[in-house]
Amino acid sequence: MSGHLNNRYRAMNNRMIARKGLAALALVMVVAAMMALPAAAEDPAQYPTHPIRMIVPFAPGGSSDFTARLLQPGLSKLLGQQVVVENRPGAAGNVGMDAAARAAPDGYTIFLANVGPVCVNPSMYPDLTVHPEKDFIGVSLVSETPGLLIANPSFVANSVKELVAYAKANPGKVNFASPGSGSVNRLEMEIFRGEAGVDLIHIPYKGGAGPAVADVIGGHVPIMFTTISSGMSHVKDGRLKALGVTSKQRVASLPDVPTMVELGYPKTQTSSWQGIMVPAGTPQAIVQKLYGAVVAAAQAPEVVKRIAEEGAFPVTSKSQEEFKAYLEAETARWSAVIKETGAMPE
Repeated sequence: MSGHLNNRYRAMNNRMIARKGLAALALVMVVAAMMALPAAAEDPAQYPTHPIRMIVPFAPGGSSDFTARLLQPGLSKLLGQQVVVENRPGAAGNVGMDAAARAAPDGYTIFLANVGPVCVNPSMYPDLTVHPEKDFIGVSLVSETPGLLIANPSFVANSVKELVAYAKANPGKVNFASPGSGSVNRLEMEIFRGEAGVDLIHIPYKGGAGPAVADVIGGHVPIMFTTISSGMSHVKDGRLKALGVTSKQRVASLPDVPTMVELGYPKTQTSSWQGIMVPAGTPQAIVQKLYGAVVAAAQAPEVVKRIAEEGAFPVTSKSQEEFKAYLEAETARWSAVIKETGAMPE
């Protein structure tokens, strides 16, 4: 009898253990399921509640970095949270653009977009994993910056005319620097050498205009196109000489420098631009709040003054729709330039 009871107790005990095991497993599954659920979305009306990072796809020293740091104080004040500039250079701006595109679409990562990564690279790099027109929402244009043809002071040519003559007399012996294969500065030189009929050798740099300009100053490369904001101060202090600007009219801050148009190169009329974008999926209420802050920060008198002093033009979009149309037109334009010049990554 006792053996029979013991068997019954053992069976009951096993069933209890099994039930406890199933209960514990169920609890684990419930907890795991809860952890897998997305965190509750922040109320857009409360945005922002903590610091925001602004990804700049180039190294310090170029026009994009200059623009970002010029906007930073105003944006921080207007949004009530610190905006932190994060430089993510590499691969002609693709590294920073990829990081921004993959960020959470919550308004806490904004992208200081540039014409190169956004409108040039999609045609320059067929295997690009980021598709700007799908992966970003445009907030607003901030500024446009003409290109500046600069040369080391010791370079033999003191004008575009002398540069063309020297290059024709020495085909394939004049190097030019650029911030990267897909940069507008590289394409500006491609357009110019096509118009002038000269053979120049491209030396691409990584990380934006800063490193390339530094090497022109150092005499390692004789010439390049850069943005006015990246080169003007060096021209004024004599560390570089300016041969031409790509704007339609002369720039007030460099009145003695002729335009490429007046020198007989009408196709070499270009400009770079900077704007703010956010990852696709960012709530429209947050995008609208950012739009208001970006436009207000860019139109602040001290910012307008500083942008103009650097030879750029402060330009904001009247609406997100206007900026979207602008991006589409720029992408089509630079796609045509790449096809016409045959420019390829190096």
